[in-house]
Amino acid sequence: MAKKSVGTIQTGAKRLTKAIKMVKSPKSGAYTFVEQIMTPEEVNDFLKKN
Repeated sequence: MAKKSVGTIQTGAKRLTKAIKMVKSPKSGAYTFVEQIMTPEEVNDFLKKN
């Protein structure tokens, strides 16, 4: 199960969110962090994707 962290960034008129999730590598079994800056509406889709 991936842990998630969400922070809000406001720049000018746009509101952006930085989402970070932990993903387990199928080859080595090590965990890596994937982060992306997006609009708040896209956060749930990003966290649900594998």
